[in-house]
Amino acid sequence: MISVCIPVFNFDVRQLVNSLARQVTAVSFPCEIVLIDDGSDEEFRKINRSVCNQHVYVELPENVGRASVRNLFLEYTGYRYLLFLDCDSLIIKDDFLLSYAASVTSDNEKVVCGGRVYETKKPARDYLLRWKYGVYRESKTCEERQNEPNRSFMSNNFLIRRDVLARFPFDHRITVYGHEDTLLGFVLKKNRISIKHIDNPVLNGDLEINSEYLRKSGLSIKNLSVILGYVDYHPGFSSDIGLLQFYKRIRPWSFVFSGLFFLFKPIIEFLITRGFVVLWMFDFYKLGLFLRSNFQEQRL
Repeated sequence: MISVCIPVFNFDVRQLVNSLARQVTAVSFPCEIVLIDDGSDEEFRKINRSVCNQHVYVELPENVGRASVRNLFLEYTGYRYLLFLDCDSLIIKDDFLLSYAASVTSDNEKVVCGGRVYETKKPARDYLLRWKYGVYRESKTCEERQNEPNRSFMSNNFLIRRDVLARFPFDHRITVYGHEDTLLGFVLKKNRISIKHIDNPVLNGDLEINSEYLRKSGLSIKNLSVILGYVDYHPGFSSDIGLLQFYKRIRPWSFVFSGLFFLFKPIIEFLITRGFVVLWMFDFYKLGLFLRSNFQEQRL
């Protein structure tokens, strides 16, 4: 019934796989764990092999990217529903797999999202950016997510029927971090594929340090600019992204914002990397990166 799909890249997945394996042996429906290592360093492969080799495990000779590796699971899985989990996820519910199985009682459920949560305890200052953004922007209740189902789509913890993914795969042109799930959510919405949200979250088990998350955010903004071209600047895509909606409101004053960003960028980076994290400041930082990226602003 369910193939659990875990793309692996430079992370120790033993805890995640062992947690899932215990649930797989306990459920009454067919279930498998499939892992594809996307060109990890050899040190991580050595760590993971002892556990991963007990399941379906594939090691790619080189990194193909977050989108393409997810599409590859269509080749290595055997069941009708594919449950995708990021490799840094931690299972916090004993009935995690059962909850997903119960959510697909008919063919109407084609895509189901479980959600994401973070530790309630505030981490060390060096990790505050990722934690604050996760807690206040990404961790939403099932009801909040269901109010805007496509806008709330994230690929870290979701189940999709294999024929739907075969029809609407992740865009293989996206090879670096950022917004591959946003694009898939838009494609599903455009093709009237409904997304169901349930209360079945995973815990984010890895927080990047502030400087690393700033770097990845920059990659994500560049990806967003490229993806806008992929969707031909479709207004339905922009409407699901808060950054683009804010840009539309301030567009007449974009020159002013660009100038302010040029002045304050070093200060913002200094403060955030040292743990003085205010989310509106991070939002301004991302807007500035977006304004500086290469895209056809007049089409938004």
